[in-house]
Amino acid sequence: MPRHLLAGRGRSWALNNRSALEGRRVVVTRPYDQAESLTRGLETLGAIPVLLATIRVEPIDRAPGLDGAINELAEYDWVVFTSVNGVRFFCERLEAAGLSARDLADCSVAAIGPATASALQALAIQVDFVAEEHVGESLAEGLPDVAGSRVLLPRAAGARPQLPEILRGRGATVDEFAIYRAVEARPDDGALAEIAAGVDAITFTSPSTVEHFMTIVGSAGLDPFEAEPPPIVACIGPITADAAKSSGLRPAVVARDYTVPGLLEALTTFFERSRVHEQSA
Repeated sequence: MPRHLLAGRGRSWALNNRSALEGRRVVVTRPYDQAESLTRGLETLGAIPVLLATIRVEPIDRAPGLDGAINELAEYDWVVFTSVNGVRFFCERLEAAGLSARDLADCSVAAIGPATASALQALAIQVDFVAEEHVGESLAEGLPDVAGSRVLLPRAAGARPQLPEILRGRGATVDEFAIYRAVEARPDDGALAEIAAGVDAITFTSPSTVEHFMTIVGSAGLDPFEAEPPPIVACIGPITADAAKSSGLRPAVVARDYTVPGLLEALTTFFERSRVHEQSA
């Protein structure tokens, strides 16, 4: 397992907690091309991942004004990224305009969390600010020197409005562009059959994974929560948990560190406590 999956906790942490997830069947709802870190982390901890990709991510070709903003990058004080996908698709637009990641050197760059920061650093882009809490509000409230500044915000269609609203409230001019969208993935009949046979947990890493999971299982005539006992719902953070609650689910696990390693740790802790409770009953 790559060292970064445990975020500095070390291989001994994984081995010492392996038995808590041993043999547990855990559904992963992330897109196929972004599921590796979670599935490999689960496997290292002894779990059996069931991959049901509920969404796929695609670029938005028509984003009026974006090309002009890209050609005026030097005019921006900050470029703010809220996801790995935002980094990916924005840099693709840079390349299409004949530019590269090096052209971000004249701007300060902010990232919502460590995964986004790592994606930027992998492209040799200096990250000047990472939100202390990996949500839009923390990013907007913590970003330094924004009064009177110009901010470029490339992100997902339908993203929550709090980030640009807070930045504007602090006196920044925000140019926001939707550069990609999450759409429903084609259902995997094999994964649906495994879920119908019974799973221990279903993980969600974004509100869109919740929304499309519910649509996919509903269209298949499947209610995994009718099982006895029902699978637990595990969410990567409070915003995803709120989306789960809005869909009628009851999250049993909400990671305190809104990252894949944080989700793995929270899931392990839950099942460790469940095991202790069962042994003492």
